Parts: sequence; structure tokens; C-alpha cells
Amino acid sequence: MEPVTTSSFGMGAVLKFYGAAIMVALAVALVAAVVLMTRMPRSPQEWAVGLICTVVSSLAGGSFIIVKFALHAWVTDVWGMITLGGFFFVCGLPGWAIVRWIFNYIDKQEGKTIIEVMKQMKKDKNDLTGGG
Repeated sequence: MEPVTTSSFGMGAVLKFYGAAIMVALAVALVAAVVLMTRMPRSPQEWAVGLICTVVSSLAGGSFIIVKFALHAWVTDVWGMITLGGFFFVCGLPGWAIVRWIFNYIDKQEGKTIIEVMKQMKKDKNDLTGGG
């Protein structure tokens, strides 16, 4: 019977994968907690929407930064993983606010026809850009 050897490369890759997964999960959980505690939801439905939007914006935004600037190699170092976690955290912060602003705008349009909503959007755009 031959001796069994283990590859340190294989174990290192597994540890890096789990380290990265833990870092992402921790960053996403922390940003969700911060956002939902800062702006308390008005209902259970709003809580669910806030959680989903925060998680999605955190994952999508953080991943975008990592891919855009080719930061994949940072996963090999604990400090690099902490930094990448910071990107996931920061990208999740505006997610809930933006969705909440959009839904507040939509709520104000309740009961209007699509034409009235389009006219209001055009007026709001002109007010925002200073156009006439």
C-alpha cells in the first residue's frame, strides 16, 4: 500500500474559497444590518424589500468593482479579503435608499394615468436639470 499525501495547494485553495465566502457573507450581513437599523422599515414588506435590495446592490456593486479593476488576486491575502469586504459593504449602502426613493415617487403617482405620470416625470426632469 502506498502512502497517501495531501496537497497543500488543494487545502490552500479550499481555505481561500471559504475565507472569501465568509468575507462576502459578513460584509453583506453587516451592510444589511446597518441600512435596516438606520432607516427602520415601515412594514414587514418594506423590510423584505430593503433586505433584498441591500444584498443585491452589495453583491452586484462589490463584484463589479472587483471585476472592473481586476482585484481578484487580493483574495490570496487576509488584508486583501478585508478590503474586498469593504467594497461589498460600501456598495450595499445606497441600494436601499435608491429603491426607497423610487418607491416613494411611485407612491405619489398612485391613481394617475400613464400619461399623467409621463408628464410629471418630464416636469420633474426639467425641474432637476433647470430646463424649460
